[in-house]
Amino acid sequence: MASAPTATGTVIVVGSANLDLVASTERHPLPGETLTGTEYSEYPGGKGLNQAVASSRAGAPTSFVCALGADDAGRFLHTVATTEGIDLSAARVSESTPTGRALIVVDEHGENTIIVIPGSNDECPPAHDIDSSDVVLAQLEVPISTVIDSFSAARAAGATTILNPAPATTLDRTLLSLCDIVIPNEHEVELLGGVTALQQLGVEIVIVTRGSKGIDIHKGSEMTSLPAFAVDPVDTTGAGDAFCGTLAASLATGSELSDACQRALAAGALATTKHGAVPSLPMRADVDALISSSS
Repeated sequence: MASAPTATGTVIVVGSANLDLVASTERHPLPGETLTGTEYSEYPGGKGLNQAVASSRAGAPTSFVCALGADDAGRFLHTVATTEGIDLSAARVSESTPTGRALIVVDEHGENTIIVIPGSNDECPPAHDIDSSDVVLAQLEVPISTVIDSFSAARAAGATTILNPAPATTLDRTLLSLCDIVIPNEHEVELLGGVTALQQLGVEIVIVTRGSKGIDIHKGSEMTSLPAFAVDPVDTTGAGDAFCGTLAASLATGSELSDACQRALAAGALATTKHGAVPSLPMRADVDALISSSS
């Protein structure tokens, strides 16, 4: 892993931007079943955009490398990002491919299922112009080749690399050997072969997120568990992205790993208390307040 980032580090998020189409129902439909929903909303989303917004709201200078369509959805997402103070100078605009979409169903318990249509996300360019103090954060809703190229550039610059392997897929040694930190949830880590397998492939730190059960931090042979913050959830959409973006921001602005994880846990918990992905992502002051009230 690169040396601890300084307070001048920038978070560079390489990832997806989608328009989220969200339907609320009492329960998830069975195969072949039609249900009547209770509510419908459209939100800015995509794991990349969510994590970039989370990072910016957590207080880190944030750059977002993405691809948007030359359509109303793309223009809307561009406005959302720039309003959040995110640098979009490395974003690509596709004239021929529409902006990505996500179809989300949320039940009365706040649990969600998601179908993603990549659209322009398949044209996401890799990150360049990386400094040693930067943290480069990526997910798997853009081509893996883009992530590999971005992490290769980050390694060459001495920056820290963080991978959120969602949606989970088979990953090769090339990508994993370029990851300082991997953040899977408890289901994704099993699909990836488990913590030991990830470490054997070169990952230094594996942080397994377990929802309301907190997180397990694996570094070498040591494992540390941190509990989740107690909140009343209404929608879990975006909680994992809040965690990842806040973790990256905290590391980039000088926090040690344990403190960064604590802030990320608080952000993830707060994100479950509001509907939607981007609308639920907390501000730095909200994270401070939750940590303070829970201490």
